[in-house]
Amino acid sequence: MKEDRQYVMAIATNLGFPRIGAKRELKRAVESFWAGKIGPGELESTARALRREHWRLQQDIGIEHIPSNDFSLYDHVLDTAAMVGAVPGRFGYQGGAVNLATYFAMARGSDKVPAMEMTKWFDSNYHFIVPEFEAGQIFRLASTKSIDEFKEALALGIRTRPVLLGPVSFLLLGKSHEDKLDPLTLLDGLLPVYEDVLYRLMDSGAQWVQMDEPILALDLQQDALAAFDTAYGRLNGVTDKLKICLATYFGDLRENLGAALRLPVAALHLDFVRAPQQLDRAVDQISENPMLSLGVIDGRNIWRTNLDQTLELIEKAVDKLGPDRILIGPSCSLLHCPIDLELEDTLDEELKGWMSFARQKLEEIAMLTRAVNEGREAVAEMIAESRAVAERRSRSSRIHNPQVKERVANVNEKMFKRKSPFRVRREIQRARLNLPPLPTTTIGSFPQTAEVRKARAAFKKGNWSAERYEAFLKEEIEKAVRFQEEIGLDVLVHGEFERNDMVEYFGEQLEGIAFTQNGWVQSYGTRCIKPPVIYGDVRRSGPMTVRWIKYAKSLTARPLKGILTGPITILQWSFVRDDQPRRETACQIALAIRDEVADLEAAGIPVIQIDEPALREGLPLRRDEWPEYLEWAIDVFRLASSGVRDDTQIHTHMCYSEFNDIMEAIAALDADVISIEASRSDMELLDAFVRFQYPNEIGPGIYDIHSPRVPPVEEIEALLRKALNVFQAEWLWVNPDCGLKTRGWPEVHAALLNMVAAAKALRRKEF
Repeated sequence: MKEDRQYVMAIATNLGFPRIGAKRELKRAVESFWAGKIGPGELESTARALRREHWRLQQDIGIEHIPSNDFSLYDHVLDTAAMVGAVPGRFGYQGGAVNLATYFAMARGSDKVPAMEMTKWFDSNYHFIVPEFEAGQIFRLASTKSIDEFKEALALGIRTRPVLLGPVSFLLLGKSHEDKLDPLTLLDGLLPVYEDVLYRLMDSGAQWVQMDEPILALDLQQDALAAFDTAYGRLNGVTDKLKICLATYFGDLRENLGAALRLPVAALHLDFVRAPQQLDRAVDQISENPMLSLGVIDGRNIWRTNLDQTLELIEKAVDKLGPDRILIGPSCSLLHCPIDLELEDTLDEELKGWMSFARQKLEEIAMLTRAVNEGREAVAEMIAESRAVAERRSRSSRIHNPQVKERVANVNEKMFKRKSPFRVRREIQRARLNLPPLPTTTIGSFPQTAEVRKARAAFKKGNWSAERYEAFLKEEIEKAVRFQEEIGLDVLVHGEFERNDMVEYFGEQLEGIAFTQNGWVQSYGTRCIKPPVIYGDVRRSGPMTVRWIKYAKSLTARPLKGILTGPITILQWSFVRDDQPRRETACQIALAIRDEVADLEAAGIPVIQIDEPALREGLPLRRDEWPEYLEWAIDVFRLASSGVRDDTQIHTHMCYSEFNDIMEAIAALDADVISIEASRSDMELLDAFVRFQYPNEIGPGIYDIHSPRVPPVEEIEALLRKALNVFQAEWLWVNPDCGLKTRGWPEVHAALLNMVAAAKALRRKEF
């Protein structure tokens, strides 16, 4: 950021940059640290190098407000908890600075204590660590990370805009195990820590600070809006030398817009990609002094910006406010985007020309800012190119498939319903499967070991023949089947060793979907995913899973479960085309999955699981928009799952979201069995089933697979007893809370042995 600007003009700004590195350098460093292969010094060296590279990249592109403290070793909400000393007592924190051991224990758990809860960041596929609060919570400055990283950038000659998660959002995103604790009552104790941080940033030379308050895009009560007045009334009083940019994103502020505009901040950032309709209200209601930060570049998708349309919106704001009150930036942090399109050398040029990753989005921001400050003529060539690309994309035959559109048009009501109601199907399925009470199973995947990954890489690079690779996969599947038989699981899976990712694997076999080499984005911690790019009409050209699942079935007499990824999850975890309603795209995917389900049934697979962990993630942020989404999301799942006989048991799986408030919708899916995350919240989810009588069978996850910790038999048995207080045993399944691909075989072996032992112990005691 320039200290003295010669002319007062619009400012090119960024809200946040991806942390992981273009080649996932951070992931590898953190996991090496966990494994004891490197020490904290080497980890910090990698982190420092990435921060330096990212700051300089933004500076070279022409971004003036460059963020700092957007970097994190695991999660920015966890960083905030560390900053204010909100460390749950079970981690043995005694005050002072939060060290790496405590920080990672909070995120991942340890041998002795479970991790903090994790859930989705609004309606994205990013997961954050949920802060935990207690009555009498003491906040103290326990991490100076935001100040340290500002100084680090300043030493490089880059004056950044530090990013902090705002105090109101931090409190409202947290939770307490004490029912009557209102987190907003903790605000007065929290604000002194924020004041201390702001003073230190100012003394270090900061001129701006970015306060992220995404909670403003939600339905809020008056006490929450009053908390914003309290918080920013105090924080604004720290000094007039430090300007606050209050950043909101992910939706229209609606009735909260007035409350945000009256806050005593130097700038307000609004998301005009998700909610362009709020521009007129914002420029009409804004007072004389604050600046308006325009989120006009999509921070959640990878499509190239239509510069003509975007400039029209920007110019409307400039005409009302003047360029000196305008900042131009992405709709939200670019955390949700891959880093650099130029690293993609296998994408064909036409598809690549339609896309824009984080680096290219920053170039678009710089270009748009230049158009405002110097006139459209200064970037006329680039605007013309953008216009031509948009026109070619809209007319491309690669996007439109008449056969797919005709099939969607012919979908009828009968295709959304199973032949018989659940009570009839259940008896037929029980007779076919012949399972004991509290049947045990897993969610689907087994460890993707280094050996598995190396074999897949060798095959893709051509170093292994197809015959050698297939023999390897058959060997892994057989070992997994024998392992499951040996430990006594009741319903087996094939292990998914042929799959790279639960969405990518299916996307690679569907028409209308493309893939990148380095399009990685962070899902949680060191878990990175490479989302498919849905660019056109989607169609299945042939069976995707049948061969390997059928092979596994041939190895055992026990029931085997085929695992598929559901249409809503494929939609949500992809970069989705923006030229038709998402509902239409989801329906196309559902028909492809329906065909796969039919082929699995024909192959004799008695249990088929259609995973939908992203169902709730797709909910609009405002409750009045939920019914419309849930209606079509339920229809899409049922379209994918309802074409089977009564004796085929349909499962679905969901994880790491709050499901309590959509139980009726989950029931409406009409899956025979649902498995659902519950262990990390200590079976808190079961409260929803006390209030709502779920009509079908359920497997509440009874151990947390996102932690390396192996739960003892007694702990699993205690969680199962909690479940038995809510469900009759014949309706209850026993399973982990998610797939096991990220875990190692030793811990998987130990944990599943304990899980089976707990289930068998309860059978002996109760039946």
